[in-house]
Amino acid sequence: MPTNTKKQRIRKAVFPVAGLGTRFLPATKTVPKEMLPIVDRPLIQYAVDEAIEAGCDTLIFVTNRYKHAVADYFDKAYELEQKLEKSGKHEQLDLVRNVLPEGVRAVFVTQTEALGLGHAVLCAKPVVGDEPFAVMLPDDLIWNKDGPGALKQMADHAEKFGVGAIAVQDVPEEQTASYGIVAVEGFEDRHGAIRRIVEKPQPADAPSTLAVVGRYILPPTIFDHLEKTGKGAGGEIQLTDAIASQIADSQIDAYRFKGTRFDCGTHIGLVEATIRFALDHEKISDAARDSMTKALQELGVIDLS
Repeated sequence: MPTNTKKQRIRKAVFPVAGLGTRFLPATKTVPKEMLPIVDRPLIQYAVDEAIEAGCDTLIFVTNRYKHAVADYFDKAYELEQKLEKSGKHEQLDLVRNVLPEGVRAVFVTQTEALGLGHAVLCAKPVVGDEPFAVMLPDDLIWNKDGPGALKQMADHAEKFGVGAIAVQDVPEEQTASYGIVAVEGFEDRHGAIRRIVEKPQPADAPSTLAVVGRYILPPTIFDHLEKTGKGAGGEIQLTDAIASQIADSQIDAYRFKGTRFDCGTHIGLVEATIRFALDHEKISDAARDSMTKALQELGVIDLS
């Protein structure tokens, strides 16, 4: 049976952002998909804010040699700041300066070859060191309006019980082939110990309908398993394969988070997130609602006459 690990709070989060984002071409020819905006902030900012809320003070971005926009975004913009300050635009100046709060650092690591998510996580090993850490996929924007973010929920659970944690959500049976699927033991409240994890099984072969989404809290020993993991599906080093090996040694729980997930790796997911955040935006919510109502009326979807 796997054992629990030492209780320890995560301080580091890994963001694999080396992908080319081909689904969103031609926009992503020059703009990384992580920099696509949801209303007035790039997608990556939402994931970063979630990590900071969970207690992370070291943010590790695994990128490729060609993508500089993410690093530029988190770097100082001296000329822009000077112009905003001279113009008296203090609100905008605060937004630019507070992309990362004081005490939080960004570290950039290059993934020299596109060998998959598992390889991207392994690239972060020298920075992570010997402590539990988070992995966050910015494509999955998880929004919990009235409570803590998904990663904080998971971090609280992981620290309390001395376990790893992987975010899961229920999906329709016919969609299991699009996700990693877990089988759990003793699922109670919002969590249960993972006993099996299968990458993209057909519905007939799926052990459950609990699908893995882009939030992980992993022990440092995952790096040992990644180093031993050969190339799997698609000729890539799969994080799922390493986790499947890890759960024989230490407990990793499936955690059903509170909140709404938007799959911003798809066109419709990005649109859904933009609509939802626009409707909740303190400055434009009324205008957004009016605009959407008018559009639906013009399309004949609703009739308010």
